[in-house]
Amino acid sequence: MAILVIGGQSRSVGKTSVVAGLIARMPELRWTAFKITQYGHGFCTADGQPCQCQTADSCVSLTAERDADSGTDTSRFLAAGAARSLWVRTRIGMLAEAMPRIREELVRSENAILESNSILDFLQPDLYFTVLDPTVVDFKPSALRHLTRADAALIAAADKPSGSLAPPIHEALDSKPHFIVAPPTYISDELVAFVRNRLLTNAPASR
Repeated sequence: MAILVIGGQSRSVGKTSVVAGLIARMPELRWTAFKITQYGHGFCTADGQPCQCQTADSCVSLTAERDADSGTDTSRFLAAGAARSLWVRTRIGMLAEAMPRIREELVRSENAILESNSILDFLQPDLYFTVLDPTVVDFKPSALRHLTRADAALIAAADKPSGSLAPPIHEALDSKPHFIVAPPTYISDELVAFVRNRLLTNAPASR
């Protein structure tokens, strides 16, 4: 079983589209897809607006998506061909409490793809990609914390070279492979070939 993690510098840089794109291009891997959301004070950590992220028990929730047409991120994963799609919600700073349930689902999975930066505090994936947009100033602390662990940088702006990233970011990733993941396609043949090669040739990661 292989584990692939897709993180990113901020919201709205294309992480969900990258996850859905990789699932669609490699459906034979029968992915279990995880969307991990951390919330606080009843407001979405993505855009600061009131949302439905908060769980009934105010701690941890893990929900299986059943509807591929609902328009949610987890439904996009199902529509792309995921075998299962799960939404994990926790309060900010409480992802550790969700890890036993996440690990149970990982054991049940043929292969797993997780959209998150913070999950890297608790597991070692076979591959970790960070999605970066040189036109976006915001940078999550969790993305910065794990920047040097990235196996490749996914650049979400086709007209902006990776060298236009802020100097510390560019220097941290200079020796890593870079792939363009800009709309409308997000996924290139080169990126798919890289994933296939790494997942098929690497020994399973220690988790």
